Amino acid sequence: MGFGITIRVQGPYALFTRPEMKVERVSYDVITPSAARGIIEAVYWKPAIRWVIDKIHVLNEIKYTNIRRNEVSEKASTQIAKRIMNGANDPFYLSANDNRQQRASMVLKDVDYCIEAHFEIVQENAGPEDTVEKHYNIVLRRLKKGQYFNPPCLGTREFGATVELVEDTRTIPPSSLTGSKDLGWMLYDLDFSDPEDIRPRFFKAEMINGVIDLTTVGLVG
Repeated sequence: MGFGITIRVQGPYALFTRPEMKVERVSYDVITPSAARGIIEAVYWKPAIRWVIDKIHVLNEIKYTNIRRNEVSEKASTQIAKRIMNGANDPFYLSANDNRQQRASMVLKDVDYCIEAHFEIVQENAGPEDTVEKHYNIVLRRLKKGQYFNPPCLGTREFGATVELVEDTRTIPPSSLTGSKDLGWMLYDLDFSDPEDIRPRFFKAEMINGVIDLTTVGLVG
């Protein structure tokens, strides 16, 4: 296992969309490992390292609320983008006014998580200067200064997250949740090993006293 960090992530709203909900967005009960990794990568990411989520501490009670948001019903065409990259002069835009639609979403509110993670060196992308000590010290410095490459968010960009370093895991506040809770199948991450066939991977999530331990989960997909 590589060098580990622990961060505390908070926000008034969060939306970790269940993939089976195609029209109206419904959030998972808690943050997904892929969303947790995305928050850390917003603070610090390099091709030479790979972040792995170890544990998720859910500190607050799980609460939902319903909101309505304006969204666009289409995505920019990747085929047109590829043609433009190859020299075509096609128009490339997406009209929000023509494709706007209102959708209901069931989102989480008042979320508070502590995330334990570590990074591993990706040998095929690493050079002689890519030592674990170097990257570990950089991510610690960025967390302490509140620096990030992209604004961290809780599932969607409009739900911003505050991120702070937890220097001592003994100071993690106790969760308000007790007992065991079966969260069902949850998205773990996307497998990008074949760029032409990106596959989702799922795991059976169980939360015990507010903690989801990801170090021993079995993945499917």
